[in-house]
Amino acid sequence: MENRISGHTRLYCLIGSPVGHSGSPAMYNYSFERTGVDAAYLAFEIPLEQVEEGVAALKTLHVGGFNVTMPDKTAVAGIVDELSPAARLIGACNTVTVSEDGKLTGHNTDGIGFVQNLHENGVEVKGQKLVVLGAGGAATAICVQAALDGAAEIAIFNRRDEFYANGERTVEKLAQAVPGCKATITPLEDADALADAVRGCNILVNATKVGMKPLDDQTLVPASLLRSDLVVADTVYNPRETRMIQQAEAAGCKAAVGGIGMLLWQGVAAFKLFTGKDMPAQEVLEKFFS
Repeated sequence: MENRISGHTRLYCLIGSPVGHSGSPAMYNYSFERTGVDAAYLAFEIPLEQVEEGVAALKTLHVGGFNVTMPDKTAVAGIVDELSPAARLIGACNTVTVSEDGKLTGHNTDGIGFVQNLHENGVEVKGQKLVVLGAGGAATAICVQAALDGAAEIAIFNRRDEFYANGERTVEKLAQAVPGCKATITPLEDADALADAVRGCNILVNATKVGMKPLDDQTLVPASLLRSDLVVADTVYNPRETRMIQQAEAAGCKAAVGGIGMLLWQGVAAFKLFTGKDMPAQEVLEKFFS
């Protein structure tokens, strides 16, 4: 990298806490080099209470843009100059672009990454009925982007926990902003309602932590509800194949889509926003996600 850093090199970065485990610097720096972009990417530990100060510093340094991870996504959305339609509905951003005059625009590429991951597996959301398990950040991004991309119905199921109210707000926002998409929320504890919804949907999405260690032996939907014309997608990417994905494959589902692709494609979308160029996605997938 020292051979391509100059006085003109543009800085991009990730902010959040913790960020030490992130693979973003390696992925972006590799992509900058492969696409001939004179830029470098670093990660900065910015806890929630320092978000405003941190973003002001990045603006002063004239960074080209930055990614945002937890717990800073909502706070950053509240201080940028403008939000994309998806980021406005979600109420959080994971990508911020900076114009030449210093204007900060917040985007959310999580939902874009999910929808693109489906597309890469031969699945489109337009006109489809989705069941989304979860009402946290990932679930909200998926619901919003799917609605914006033409989904016909989205049925959210979440436990009566601290995230349930967030799911209710998502339903209200979609009713106002995307009235062509019917959105509902139901307690996950209502097993009969969940079973009916899964039987009537085209795409089943797990956007909870179930399937991730130490919950890797669990799934929220009985295998008996899986069928050959159903698409099953997970946002969990470690392990690569959750129990739900394994059961979907065993049931011969139309598609069983793991979460690693969502992680890749949200980064691809952010790279395009930053540089206007296409990330070498296949190379990045093989080098950093295999």
